[in-house]
Amino acid sequence: MRENKSRALTGNRYLQLALLVGLLWGIFHSPGLVFGASPGVSDTEIVLGQSCALKGPAQALGKGMRDGALVYFRYINSKGGIRGKKIRLISYNDGYKPGTCLENTNKLISQDKVFVLFGFVGTPTSRVAVPIATEKKVPYFAPYTGAEFLRNPLNRQVFNIRASYYQETDAMVERLIADKGVKRISVFYQNDSYGKTGLEGVRMALAKKGLQILNSAHYPRNTVDVEPAVEALLITRPGAVIMIGTYKPCARFIQLTRDSGSEAIFLNVSFVAADALGAALANEGLGVVITQVVPFPYAKGIPVVSEFHRLAKQFLPEAKPSFVCMEGFIAAKAFCKILLETSDPITRKGFIETAESQTSLDLGGFSISFSTDNHQGSNFIYFSQVGPGGFISPIKNLNYLYEYRK
Repeated sequence: MRENKSRALTGNRYLQLALLVGLLWGIFHSPGLVFGASPGVSDTEIVLGQSCALKGPAQALGKGMRDGALVYFRYINSKGGIRGKKIRLISYNDGYKPGTCLENTNKLISQDKVFVLFGFVGTPTSRVAVPIATEKKVPYFAPYTGAEFLRNPLNRQVFNIRASYYQETDAMVERLIADKGVKRISVFYQNDSYGKTGLEGVRMALAKKGLQILNSAHYPRNTVDVEPAVEALLITRPGAVIMIGTYKPCARFIQLTRDSGSEAIFLNVSFVAADALGAALANEGLGVVITQVVPFPYAKGIPVVSEFHRLAKQFLPEAKPSFVCMEGFIAAKAFCKILLETSDPITRKGFIETAESQTSLDLGGFSISFSTDNHQGSNFIYFSQVGPGGFISPIKNLNYLYEYRK
């Protein structure tokens, strides 16, 4: 009796072992699975996730980042992808709303199981997304924001391509004083973490010169309710107004301030989306400056710009040249070059280590560098202005600015 039970137990163990081996074999030989790779990586594709504004007042930013990236990803896929793996970008609309971005981020990581979070747009949205990316150890690559919290203290999951808002506002203050002798400087900002980061950048830049902000005024995010800010800033009659906002409220603020008789110089950080701002202002944009962190999108003498034009025409004709599109394109190219050097099996840890080994990675006249203690790829900044008809053109400094006169 005992012998029969012993044989039965032994048989059950063999059966269980056989089932386990079969299960493991089925898992490791399932179509698409790459053993040892991170989520989002299969034998056929690498999945990236993006949350950005595809609708609403900031939609030009989200669509620009997405479309610029898609141009390069489609080109790479046409060549067979990265070692046979096609790049697939999942983009969800968040309307530039942190709550929606939070939901999208959780969905991308938990449900879509993306390899990397790519090209998120905005400071307040990044504020809610980065803690999740950090906790889940998912790389957060090339966000469209110059926010300082993404740079200091260093976060191993976060890789910035662009220069920071502190650098942009510092350059503005330097040029206003050096080129124009303007020291009466006010700030118009979006009342959230994005706007307050820029406000602090201006404060620090002026403090280095022994100066203070003349006065400041703000508006609520995702609105064009700028009238109280216009009234507040007109009282002090500043020589220049540094603007930390999105294109629609900034355009309205400029128009209303000009209508009230102001001849101030208006300076915007790159996040404003220069092309959209210029289009909104049309012939009312003289004396308006925008700092830029990627090359001028029509400077075809720069290889990466020429490449964008050639590939956009072939792979996404609706992707019109713009600074935001250029940034998305550059971010996608940087990502693919890093990924190409990442050893198999492709893991998030391996991607981060490969990114940190990049020194002067030339993307075609635009270089980036990362290291273990620096995750900001570029410090590139230059100035552009709104000209007649709303067209954007690069300028060497503010001495080349079209001045507004009543």
